[in-house]
Amino acid sequence: MPLAIFDLDNTLLDGDSDYLWGVFLADNGIVDRDHYERENERFYREYKEGRLDIHEFLRFSLAPLARHSPDELRRLRDRFLEEKIRPIVLPEARALVQRHRDAGDRPLIVTATNRFVTAPIAAELGIADLIATEAAMCSGRYTGESDGVPSFREGKVIRLEQWLAAHGCDLAGSTFYSDSHNDIPLLERVDRPVAVDPDPQLAAIARERGWPVMSLRGQA
Repeated sequence: MPLAIFDLDNTLLDGDSDYLWGVFLADNGIVDRDHYERENERFYREYKEGRLDIHEFLRFSLAPLARHSPDELRRLRDRFLEEKIRPIVLPEARALVQRHRDAGDRPLIVTATNRFVTAPIAAELGIADLIATEAAMCSGRYTGESDGVPSFREGKVIRLEQWLAAHGCDLAGSTFYSDSHNDIPLLERVDRPVAVDPDPQLAAIARERGWPVMSLRGQA
């Protein structure tokens, strides 16, 4: 069964769930607004510029999980999904996922954003298979640290290879959709790389290499 692999943020979503989780926490007084907004903006800018230190970012973004109980976090996440995520799920993204299902492909999300944030988003999209950065837990609570290889840049390739081995799958006939130049390592590994509403760096590379370019936002 061929894989239809999707990046999440700014690909299936019209926005970045990791960034918006930070905005949500600041808006609700869960974190210090001035400090968190400043750092959140800095990390997001560095991500777009291709110079993000993923481990520094994860120490920042996962720290709030360690300060709250799992029940409280789930309540916050439910509100986050309703207020910040459902409004930015692209209808054309849902339709694209369904077209792949109808064709007999297996949808899979591979995202750098942590599983706590993204698991309910994948469920909202009806996608059962998810590779995400893992947040470490101890005695039923988050520690504020990451666990294993973050699924970012080359880490997406490593995590996907681990998933393929565990599920007895391969990349024959595979497609990967992404908006970001940070995903070039994985785009280079699949049979059909597709740039979706790409950032300027990825758009240039897609033109150079003859990769398909598409929009899920109704843009020409």
